Amino acid sequence: MEVCQGQVASRGIAIGKIFFFEEGAAKDESYILETPQKELDKFLIAHKEVIAQIESLILKTKDEIGEEEAFIFEAHKMMLQDLDLLDFIQEKIEQNYGAISSIEMAREYFSSIFSSMEDEYMQARSTDVCDICNQLIKNLCGSAQADIQTPSIVVAKDLTPSQTLQMDKNNLLAFVTLEGSNSSHTAILARTMGIPALIQTQICENLHGKIAIVDGNRGELIIEPDQSILQSYQDQIQQVQETQKELQKFKGKETFTQSGQKIMLYANAGNLDDVQRAKDNDAEGIGLLRSEFLYLQGNDFPSEEKQFAFYKQALQIMEGKRVVIRTLDIGADKQIDYFGLEKEENPALGYRGIRICLEQEEIFKTQLRALLRASIYGKLAIMFPMIISLDEIQKVKEILNEVKQDLESKQIDFNKEIEIGVMIETPAAALIAQDLAQEVDFLSIGTNDLTQYTLALDRQNSRVAHFGDTYHPALLRLITMTIEAGHQYGCWIGVCGELAQEERAIKFLIEKGIDELSISPYCVLSIRQKIFNLF
Repeated sequence: MEVCQGQVASRGIAIGKIFFFEEGAAKDESYILETPQKELDKFLIAHKEVIAQIESLILKTKDEIGEEEAFIFEAHKMMLQDLDLLDFIQEKIEQNYGAISSIEMAREYFSSIFSSMEDEYMQARSTDVCDICNQLIKNLCGSAQADIQTPSIVVAKDLTPSQTLQMDKNNLLAFVTLEGSNSSHTAILARTMGIPALIQTQICENLHGKIAIVDGNRGELIIEPDQSILQSYQDQIQQVQETQKELQKFKGKETFTQSGQKIMLYANAGNLDDVQRAKDNDAEGIGLLRSEFLYLQGNDFPSEEKQFAFYKQALQIMEGKRVVIRTLDIGADKQIDYFGLEKEENPALGYRGIRICLEQEEIFKTQLRALLRASIYGKLAIMFPMIISLDEIQKVKEILNEVKQDLESKQIDFNKEIEIGVMIETPAAALIAQDLAQEVDFLSIGTNDLTQYTLALDRQNSRVAHFGDTYHPALLRLITMTIEAGHQYGCWIGVCGELAQEERAIKFLIEKGIDELSISPYCVLSIRQKIFNLF
């Protein structure tokens, strides 16, 4: 028995045979180099083919996983159409390097640019560059994707998103990679699909065909375990399955503590698939529906009709339960080319969220019209991000009233009593929560950003991550102040950051009088069980 240590990218336990995945994007020895013009023609054909393959992957991802995850491949498509990349390859071909060699040079050049960046998220984009270049080379060489025929633990040096999605997911037990990062799209996909995954794993030998255990809780790959260890993990898997069955008895129940304190247990969502998962897992509402993914999906601003249809469908899925939709929140780590935003040195402190909406009113009004029109199909609430001043929320309400008046003049129905709220994401917002609470119906504490701004720690910078403390006294005081201020003026208070599903934090939040927790759709029943056992 051998135990290899790795970093946890996605939790869970899997037992099975190892399929050692070897990437074959190297130059084919049988490839015949031709004239620059013929090499360019071959490249352009391969480029067109890969674009079509990526478009197919986008549809496959939307169908099997979700629209938010499909954006990974939308980004690949945009990267493949980048003029700098295309010009680099064409220039090398014209210098008589050949199509494959030119793509290899482009792969090394552009991936090295990303990998040299300090930001972990941007470093992970190096893998995406390699992915699209390797796909081009495969198409030129005619090589195919390795096929996994039986349920397997896939071990590889690294895995790209396209490799991950082209595997038969019914045969994927777990991922283990020697490289990779928690910010990589493959790690994100593993978490979304609920597949255990390890990265940065110390493996020294070819393990193909060997029985192994992936412990995605402790970060271990156990190769050829002895019978007692194997039986222990089989028992753990059986226990997890029994726990999942036990949780089903909490379906259809409201969420109360033992003393009778009611908690609204909502779910976070980024697309309609998430909304459906929230309903299937018995969430009592949607506490955060991120509308920006409508904008991230295409190459132009989504029309009012497209937005209206999306919001309407989300409300219909939830069948009368409250759906809190956050208005457009781009900037920071979510950039959209067609907005034409300038590159910023520190985008987390820059032009983002409500700041964009207040300066680009027509974009904002289009979204507000769509939201108001959809509001007659369910219990819709509108939430505004990155509010830091009383003036901002008053300006937002002024614009909202203008849109309402316009709809009334055209005799278009909407819910005239629609709830509005703000996200408390900065110390500034928490410190003026008493003022904000007098202007809105609810406050929702975004603990991820509130932690970042309170502790001056960039969420995307892995070098300072270990300095983070979600239980820092300053942060807990800001949360307590917000809850007290909101209740003083009749607002209900929610939490929609990761803190909302940490057991220790839930106890603290409920003691302080929180009204609503918004969490992952998959965690609803387990968190409900925990709350039932409190106090």
